[in-house]
Amino acid sequence: MKHPIKKWITLVFVLGAILMLGACKKKVAPPPPPPPPALASPTASLSANPNTVDKGQATTLSWQTTNATDISIDGIGTVEASGSRQVTPADSTTYHLTAKGTGGTQDATARVTVNAPPPPPPPPPSLTEEQLFAQNVKDIYFDYDKADIRADQQADLQADAQFLQQHPNIRITVEGHCDERGSTEYNLALGTNRSDAVKNALIQAGVGGDRIKTFSYGKEKPFCTESNDSCWQQNRRGHFIYEK
Repeated sequence: MKHPIKKWITLVFVLGAILMLGACKKKVAPPPPPPPPALASPTASLSANPNTVDKGQATTLSWQTTNATDISIDGIGTVEASGSRQVTPADSTTYHLTAKGTGGTQDATARVTVNAPPPPPPPPPSLTEEQLFAQNVKDIYFDYDKADIRADQQADLQADAQFLQQHPNIRITVEGHCDERGSTEYNLALGTNRSDAVKNALIQAGVGGDRIKTFSYGKEKPFCTESNDSCWQQNRRGHFIYEK
């Protein structure tokens, strides 16, 4: 009788221990749900080509963005996600792009340097009356053995007269010159006739005769010393001298 009772006591003890272990065992909590996916942050880039221009010249802004729904550039306004735009800044400017999206905001900048125009050159120094005279008054040329004003010299003579009228303080000497052919005496007389012809034409054009002196060199003071037609033509002239 003792052995069966002992077995039952052992069985009850084992069952009780199992029940106690089961009651003490903690329930395992379910795993937490996964976090929501992170929102992508916008990206942005902005460039200017060329980034240095002269005043009045244009440059091209180019930009690219991603993950942005609102893109704007200062001075331009709202723009598309990517693109380009030609601009002509009046002065050196830093262009600022802002790209906004659900993932945040991203900025980008591009600097355009505008070269200031060079200062204007200083005004040329004022010419003296003598310099103006040398630039504007032209000699009058004559045909061989002639002292009358040629038709092709009339325009130059009228321009000479107009200049002298515009500068009433200038006084002149008209020198009569001849080529090397003929005697000294003959050419002195011919030179006188040529200088007188120029003086009379200037007076007729409105220049005061008291401002004009005449002198004849004949063939004694040639401008060209070669013995040919081209050189002789240069020597047959009424030559203007500025009188200080």
